Amino acid sequence: MARRDNDYQRTLINYVVGFLASLALTFCAYVLVSGHILGGITLLLVIGGLALVQMLVQLLFFLHMADESRPRFRLVSFGFMAMILVIVVAGSLWIMYHLNYNMMGMSPSQKDTYMTTQKDKGF
Repeated sequence: MARRDNDYQRTLINYVVGFLASLALTFCAYVLVSGHILGGITLLLVIGGLALVQMLVQLLFFLHMADESRPRFRLVSFGFMAMILVIVVAGSLWIMYHLNYNMMGMSPSQKDTYMTTQKDKGF
């Protein structure tokens, strides 16, 4: 029974530490943005770094990525999920960039003419 209580206390401590770390990271990001402490690219890099640390806190304290005796399955599935996410996000950004490049340089009448000619071609 003592082992069960010890596991419960350790789990509770991990959740509390993870929660406090998440709050601290979120508060830091909020203060940086609302206080105009940093600006431009520096702010984006710091916010991105805080987001990565926040992701690690979530993975370790709430999703228990390191608690398993054989964490390889979770690690491989997480890596696959991250790869698919990167492909989807990068592909979406690539498509949006090319749509912007190909379509937004035109006036509205030019867009209408272009769309009409494409429709007549069967696209």
